[in-house]
Amino acid sequence: MKPRVLIVGTVPYNKRSTSRAFESYFCNWEKENLAQIFSNTKKPAKGHCETLYQITDQRLIKNRFNHSLDTGIIFYDKDLPDEWTDNSLEVNSKLFDILYKIGSKKTPLIYLCRKLIWKKKYWCTDKLNKWLDEFKPQCVFLSFSDDFFIQEIALYVAERYNIPIVSSIGDDYYFDFRFSLSPLYYLYKYQYRKLIQKIFHLKGSAIYIGDKIRNKYNSYFGLKGKTVYLTSSIKRREFKAINKECPKITYCGNIRLGRNTSLNDIGYALGKINPNYILDIYSNETDSKYFKIFKKNKNIRFHGSIPYSEVQKEIVTSDIVVLVEGFKKSEVRITRYSLSTKAADLLASGSNILVYGSSECGVIEYMQSTNSAAVCVKKEDLVRCITDLIENVDTQRKYYNNAIHITQQHHNMDKSSMIFESIVNTVIHGCDLNA
Repeated sequence: MKPRVLIVGTVPYNKRSTSRAFESYFCNWEKENLAQIFSNTKKPAKGHCETLYQITDQRLIKNRFNHSLDTGIIFYDKDLPDEWTDNSLEVNSKLFDILYKIGSKKTPLIYLCRKLIWKKKYWCTDKLNKWLDEFKPQCVFLSFSDDFFIQEIALYVAERYNIPIVSSIGDDYYFDFRFSLSPLYYLYKYQYRKLIQKIFHLKGSAIYIGDKIRNKYNSYFGLKGKTVYLTSSIKRREFKAINKECPKITYCGNIRLGRNTSLNDIGYALGKINPNYILDIYSNETDSKYFKIFKKNKNIRFHGSIPYSEVQKEIVTSDIVVLVEGFKKSEVRITRYSLSTKAADLLASGSNILVYGSSECGVIEYMQSTNSAAVCVKKEDLVRCITDLIENVDTQRKYYNNAIHITQQHHNMDKSSMIFESIVNTVIHGCDLNA
């Protein structure tokens, strides 16, 4: 039997939402040995956690005016629907809809305001403690956030039960620092860093999505954390040369952080190669300011959101799948270490991969190092890069074979889950991770 692990993270663990990355760690875990505390307003679906505990901003605020209102809701896997749907469980008023939109801006003032909303006395209730006592956690899995409360909850549980924290670090929240004229920014960063230092001083370890961010945090904090690559459940298709006459070219994912501009560049490059070439974009983005850029581009079709199961089908049936990042310094600062499940999906699919973005972005640098995709880091090289990929079957086959190798080497579900389990076991039993 696996140890009892409490996941503390914003989004409920589910294969069909952004938290499907957890599958790389917990795919072989017994359901009764997993529980999660989360803050997202969505209702979870069936997954690997036997029970989940939801605390939200809305209920914390309402509790100020009605102390009898529970700030937490308990979900049991057996009672949950099979499919995750993008519906809100509780944001049913215009006021809170506005407040959540304001909160999504993630300014220093918003972070500090949420810190006040999430005071310990409001979320740390008898109900939560009883739920925790019934689960009896042996380890906390902390999915790092740039907010205070996720870390504060993990810290509370670890200290209450004298158990280790395994921190999952995929973004550079601690070292990310920039000049600001706002004193609130420095106050936020000071308090946030102080909290993270407290977490790393406890017994435990860390896991990382790539070696680049691993080396940075291990060196600075004296940790012995390991890279656990994200994986994919997509089944590889047989090799198939690109259809030169009418290639199916697809992008699925987030279009913020300059990705919309990069996709637009690709659309115009396709038009120069062949006016009939089309880039199909699927994204759950609803803010028109990010997708209105595509309206004048005759070589782009923007389709909106589709379920993850459909995303998988689109990826596998495409001649070319696209992966992009932005080029601006502000965009690169955020994506410098990113290596999402998207990269694992594309490498596992067997489709030809076109990568475009700044070479300083984590996923661009990683894909370039694997030599399993056509990688372009300059706008002026796009037409040549895409043409070479479409015309050269030998190059396509080389990328296909290299993707098989890197998927087996890094993005292997059994390997990733085994590394993660070994880390959890060693920190629980107080062993040396390097032994």
